[in-house]
Amino acid sequence: MNLELFFIYDSQCPWSYATLPLVNEIKKAFPDTIVNTIHCAHYHGGDTIGMEKIKTIEQQASVKFSPEYLRQITQPKNSVISANVMAWLQLKQPDMALDVLNALQQTHFIDGNPLTSEEDFSEIVSQFKLSPANKLFKNKLTKEAEFVVEDLYEMQQHIGTSSFPAILLVIGEKAVLLDHSRYLNCPQDIVAAVKQEF
Repeated sequence: MNLELFFIYDSQCPWSYATLPLVNEIKKAFPDTIVNTIHCAHYHGGDTIGMEKIKTIEQQASVKFSPEYLRQITQPKNSVISANVMAWLQLKQPDMALDVLNALQQTHFIDGNPLTSEEDFSEIVSQFKLSPANKLFKNKLTKEAEFVVEDLYEMQQHIGTSSFPAILLVIGEKAVLLDHSRYLNCPQDIVAAVKQEF
């Protein structure tokens, strides 16, 4: 049975960070799963993330936030460059997208890297031997990232929600929006939920 997963997220969203382990568990349990990472480009430099939200996530999910990240949570978040990089990667090297997303969220939520300049991405570019174009590092969505956001809008209308993060599972011709909130504290339990959908 063909299994495809669509993970709708923002790389700087702490709820997306808390949901990523579920995606990893599904991929680990079903290695042939095609994972589509869809960056919604929500943060454009205006929003901040409060300590209350972080405390709620830490109570409900299995993730932790580093002191380095917590020191900069009051600064406005901007995920435009990450959206550009991930849109480019999903187009050019989709098999690497999930690994790169894990690395991006590690460097942001654990190392405290703001991911707002080309220099902030240099370690990940080197680690994964990427060759991104300079246009990805401008503080403006590339055409590829804009297309992702447009396609996402259509998908959200189809699934009936604009909320993110979201995990949409496609098995053959059946599409199921998984209730990821039930598994944040114990990510491996989502595997049984996926098996029930077969």
